[in-house]
Amino acid sequence: MIDFHLILEKLPAFLGGADGQPLLSTSDGIVMTLQLLGASLLLGMLLAIPLALGRVSKNRLLSGSVWLYTYIFRGTPLLVQLFIIYYGLSQFDAVRASWLWQYLQDAWFCAILAFTLNTAAYTTEIIAGQIRTTHWGEIEAARAMGMSKWLMMRRIVIPSALRRALPAYSNEVIMMMQSTAVAGLVTLADITGVARRIYSDTYMAFEPFLVAGAIYLALTFLFVWLFKQAEQRWLAYLAPRKH
Repeated sequence: MIDFHLILEKLPAFLGGADGQPLLSTSDGIVMTLQLLGASLLLGMLLAIPLALGRVSKNRLLSGSVWLYTYIFRGTPLLVQLFIIYYGLSQFDAVRASWLWQYLQDAWFCAILAFTLNTAAYTTEIIAGQIRTTHWGEIEAARAMGMSKWLMMRRIVIPSALRRALPAYSNEVIMMMQSTAVAGLVTLADITGVARRIYSDTYMAFEPFLVAGAIYLALTFLFVWLFKQAEQRWLAYLAPRKH
């Protein structure tokens, strides 16, 4: 039978509270998951926008280099990428002797780096695809106003592409949120990490992972709702008009 007492006893640990501390007062559980997600999405977007411009560039060397990066990170599992960064790089003497080692021995930094590079690869292709499908009327209007190429990109093309990318990007955000579960495998106490810790303490697996799954499901519903609100606001002009 399900031990509901264990669920109620350990639930605060999933919500950032432990040892009598108030909820959200520690960096464990849902707090850690949202920190990893927020930091990686922000850094990934900042990296993806210039990479998307390079991806649609007529310069074959630049476009090909960006394609190779996105192909590698989209074609390999996130867990493998995280293990290479956290465990693999430490075997090289040059890495351990460099200034980077103070960061690469930190599990949180390695997780952020892996998540950022991974989500940036997917986001780059999403934005690049929307840039390519920018309506010619928007471009012609910008040219008629005398805008330079880069001003047109900054004022017209990129903002329009980002708005139209919302539906596809919402899927990436949800997938990234669920993918943060691998952070628990490098000692970080995210939602899944807390569940694994409870399992190792109590030898009861069903209850902690059931709670973890319920929290991920609740976060998924929340993000779906938030993106639907954003799409209704910023993509209303794409909706069919009623006559």
